[in-house]
Amino acid sequence: MISHLAYVHPDAKIGENVTIEPFAYVAGDVVIGDGCWIGPGAIINDGARIGKNCKIYTAASIACIPQDLKFVGEKTTAVIGDNNSIREYVTISRGTASTGTTIVGDNNLLMAYTHVGHDCVVGSNCVIANRVSLAGEVHVGDWVVIGGHAAVHQWTHIGDHSMVQGGTLLGQDLPPFVIVRNDTGRFAGINKVGLSRRGFSNERILEIHEACRLLFQSDMNYMNGCDEVEKQVPQSPERDMLVNFIRSSKRGVIKPYQSKRREE
Repeated sequence: MISHLAYVHPDAKIGENVTIEPFAYVAGDVVIGDGCWIGPGAIINDGARIGKNCKIYTAASIACIPQDLKFVGEKTTAVIGDNNSIREYVTISRGTASTGTTIVGDNNLLMAYTHVGHDCVVGSNCVIANRVSLAGEVHVGDWVVIGGHAAVHQWTHIGDHSMVQGGTLLGQDLPPFVIVRNDTGRFAGINKVGLSRRGFSNERILEIHEACRLLFQSDMNYMNGCDEVEKQVPQSPERDMLVNFIRSSKRGVIKPYQSKRREE
């Protein structure tokens, strides 16, 4: 159902069973998949490619013009997967000449006022809380939780199953399975609760914990720590994901654990 009070450009490609509420705006170079709901006052700009069964709430803006002074109007896209909930006042910029597209995967919850900058890649099954800001070209893995009011510097990578505490200013890469402290930007432990909820066995969680102990609590540098992890922790996809992420980091990895007593 498309409200007669909404504006939908005749060139827009609208799937089946799509609801577009009053005062929504849909531009011409747009694709909206089956079963989507576009809320009152939502804005779907040129370049939006939206999958199936997404809900886009009041005043959200998809495929905004990038907030990048190098952008000169090139034709780019913002690709949104299936089953996403994009809440009020979320802004998702489209890509620039750098990569051509901004990508958001499937089954994500982007809470109110979240900003996803140009050329970002957000995985699937993520929860990004209120007022989180992702600068340009940030990469977020799958099953990531980012707490409210966090800000992530451009080009930063966030690994699968990790957690960013609310209010964090994150300027270095966050390895998979790891929680980063909001006050110091340091390692705060592994995301044990999240891993348990997603069906990781106790044995595998203990192996991840041991690998992170060697990496973040042993006073070794990270390259030596990766070597020790491979010597001491049984091989698994998770172990390899962790060490490969650290070895390939270009921005550097978050700081290791430090007790409050040592900080004082």
